[in-house]
Amino acid sequence: MTGVQTCALPIYPQANASSGLGIDFQNLSSGLYEVMIGDYNLSDIIHPTVHQTLRLAPANQNLAAANIELVAHDDREFKLLNIIKEVKNHYDYIIIDSPPSLGILTINGLVAADEILIPVQCEYYSLEGLGQLLNTIQLVKENIKPNLQILGALMTMYDDKHKLTREVFNELYRYFPNRIFRTVIPRNIRLAEAPSYGRSILAYDKKSKGARAYEKLAREIVMLEE
Repeated sequence: MTGVQTCALPIYPQANASSGLGIDFQNLSSGLYEVMIGDYNLSDIIHPTVHQTLRLAPANQNLAAANIELVAHDDREFKLLNIIKEVKNHYDYIIIDSPPSLGILTINGLVAADEILIPVQCEYYSLEGLGQLLNTIQLVKENIKPNLQILGALMTMYDDKHKLTREVFNELYRYFPNRIFRTVIPRNIRLAEAPSYGRSILAYDKKSKGARAYEKLAREIVMLEE
């Protein structure tokens, strides 16, 4: 898997993925927002990371304005799709990290995606929003992108000692009887610590349970695509 070229593209103004990979998003002169309004091309803002095969197109706080400004555009749902076309052939995977809210940025992410991975925390409130997300996905499929597919649901913050974890699994199985990843992401202190150091879990502690879980997930996804 060392040769798999990937670009991460977070589309939310909190820019957690950017800071978590060591990018000082507060002092960026350009990010995804500036690309969406036409000041830059996507290739202009892509940054290297500590991982040789991973690149990042960072977001910054300016992206909050896109939720308002894109509403007036006729092609507002297709902005991200059109932007990605410039670099699509340069990468094996482009990972679009969408916000949990179901606004115009999330719809852009759904329209630009080929497949959707749905992470679900093993907590009650995560399940509450799942039905609304699935309704939005169905609307996008019916009206904009019929071939949009759900790759699978991923259980995160997993702790098999808790009754709630089992309840979340049972509810997920009702929604996705054949599309729950075998890999689960455990509750792990090293996963919680890594973003505060501006490092991915593989760069921070590659021997941790969290790192091993994400490596297993990556292998599972690649196997599904083969």
